[in-house]
Amino acid sequence: MPIADRFRTHEVENQPSPLAPYDAYATDVALREALAREGGAWAEDQVAVYGPIAGGEAMALGVAANAQRPTLRAYDRFGDRTDDVEFHPAYHRLMELAIGHGVTGFAWRAARPEGAHVARAALLYLHNQADQGTSCPLTMTYACVPSLELQPGLAHEWLPRIVAPTYDGRSVPAWEKAGNTVGMGMTEKQGGSDVRAITTRATPVDRSEPGALHELVGHKWFFSAPMSDAFLVLAQTDDGLSCFLLPRFAPDGSRNAVRIQRLKDKLGDWSNASAEVELQGALAWMVGEPGRGIATILQMVMLTRQDCIIGSASIMRQALVQAVHQARHRRAFGKALVDQPLMRNVLADLALESEAATALAFRVARAVDASGRDERERALARIVTAIGKYWVCKRCPPFVSEAQECLGGNGYVEDSGMPRLYRQAPLNSIWEGSGNIQCLDVLRALKKEPASEEAFFAELEAVRGGNTPLDREAGALRKLLAADADDLEPRSRRIVERMAMVLQAACLVRSGNVAIADAFAENRLARTHGVAFGTLEPSAPLAALIERAFPG
Repeated sequence: MPIADRFRTHEVENQPSPLAPYDAYATDVALREALAREGGAWAEDQVAVYGPIAGGEAMALGVAANAQRPTLRAYDRFGDRTDDVEFHPAYHRLMELAIGHGVTGFAWRAARPEGAHVARAALLYLHNQADQGTSCPLTMTYACVPSLELQPGLAHEWLPRIVAPTYDGRSVPAWEKAGNTVGMGMTEKQGGSDVRAITTRATPVDRSEPGALHELVGHKWFFSAPMSDAFLVLAQTDDGLSCFLLPRFAPDGSRNAVRIQRLKDKLGDWSNASAEVELQGALAWMVGEPGRGIATILQMVMLTRQDCIIGSASIMRQALVQAVHQARHRRAFGKALVDQPLMRNVLADLALESEAATALAFRVARAVDASGRDERERALARIVTAIGKYWVCKRCPPFVSEAQECLGGNGYVEDSGMPRLYRQAPLNSIWEGSGNIQCLDVLRALKKEPASEEAFFAELEAVRGGNTPLDREAGALRKLLAADADDLEPRSRRIVERMAMVLQAACLVRSGNVAIADAFAENRLARTHGVAFGTLEPSAPLAALIERAFPG
């Protein structure tokens, strides 16, 4: 016997082959249909190009960027303050790929406006499956545009660089680059979601008016993507809370007085940096009217909340793909996991949830896309963004946990990629207003903006007759929301949950796949589902749901 064989303990078998590289677009039926259904079919060629990248090169880059976390270099070797954050080269390559393919600027550059934000949503949906940390600066760069447009002078100078398909990660003034990224700084220690408690003070350099330069003194507890070229921040003025564009380099080219105290040691989102900073007379331009800072920044928040929905839906999608791939290639008790009746129920239930989340995310994207052209879509976007932000983001953590369990012990090991998805799953529910904030926002829209409620029910009315449980639940919701408004707040989570699920059901009915729509309505709306996934009726199209989710 050859000596090399004497100590051979086993042959590796009954393990799945590596998933990547694969085409994350071509293998996603629900995504392709949602893109077409919500008005983005004309951009399919541009979106499809990113599919093999997201499922290939970007997947490998995401592993590297998360393994080597950003490092704060507050001083150089001579003792001069630099406040630089160093990233692994994989992070910069991920940013280059995403920006070059339109994750930040596609919607703003598109010659054909209708459906442009839907197509851009698909690009983010693909990218976020490979790496979630870079999605933070990508989202903020995309979302800052409407806020900056309120200040024409700044918009004229900055927006061409912000929407450009060019990434430049150098630590130099923004105007020396062909492309810029934008971050955000609102949260302070004492305030959290209550931005009216902000204490950072802005003092005019020579005059207090829109577009004028101010000195900012204060702190920011969460300063997202601190190596961005500029940041939208809130600060107090004599007129009240106002919005400012804070460049990382001052107008004279020197480093602005933004002092990074430390980087956050976060649960997830490791490839990206989040910082605590002090503003020690940092220079910034006022954006929008004095005292109208919240209204100004909300132009950005609508889009960042949309991206929270897209982000959570895409994390669910990637977890599902990993689970199905494992189940197809792993055998137990004499047959493939995917052929085990109970595992098939679990996978089908996850596939159903993922498709519903994706359908809702892209319906929100269409409402946002059309809000500048259609008053009803604007009213719908106002309420469904909060509904989707609450529900899809809430469903993400238990979803990823169940998908992780499909991999068994391997799913608990870092190499599988599932722990990173699991750590990332809670973030979108917290960022840009936690669950309670979203529910209160829905109630506020129902009370103060009747057009939003009308648009919501018009969406359900458009598919009336397509599904009996959906029609029944829509009628019950009408009665519930017509009840005493003072009694709604303590029950608002349950109310928003029901609104989300009827909206998901309506999206699935509109998609035309009767079997999937019926399975969702029967299990979710008729209350036959359990706490865990895997509680579909045996009569549900289990095999078809799995095959549709990730074609074998």
